[in-house]
Amino acid sequence: MSNKVNEIKIIYRQKYAMKEATVIKASTVAAEVFIKNWNHDTININETFKLMLLNNSNKVKGIFELSKGGITGTLVDMRILFAVVVKTLSTAIILGHNHPSGNLMPSESDKKLTQKIKKAAELFDVKLLDHIIISPYGDHFSFADEGVL
Repeated sequence: MSNKVNEIKIIYRQKYAMKEATVIKASTVAAEVFIKNWNHDTININETFKLMLLNNSNKVKGIFELSKGGITGTLVDMRILFAVVVKTLSTAIILGHNHPSGNLMPSESDKKLTQKIKKAAELFDVKLLDHIIISPYGDHFSFADEGVL
């Protein structure tokens, strides 16, 4: 039997000072940040799910792409989502995904996933502030604004 183990490092590097970071004060600001950080060559082709990570002042620490799927859906691995949240020591998150069809209405699976993530986030004392659905046309749907969160 070997006593060898792998080394595990957890690293998060800031590329700029947080004083320069965007502050999320409304769903429109979050949607703008997501849209600016989306691949506009594929936004109307396949669904992508992203995670916006925030500090205690609601400043954007970064955006992480969790998954890229097909035309009508994508899978989200909760373990990866929360590994990223914990690794970055984020205190709040905003979920974002696109609907290539342009239909902004959340599906039942969108609603269930949001509630599942919200419940899990509470265990980590992390606030789920919103879930934004964006379309290829630049408009968005906010779960928080619509009372679905």
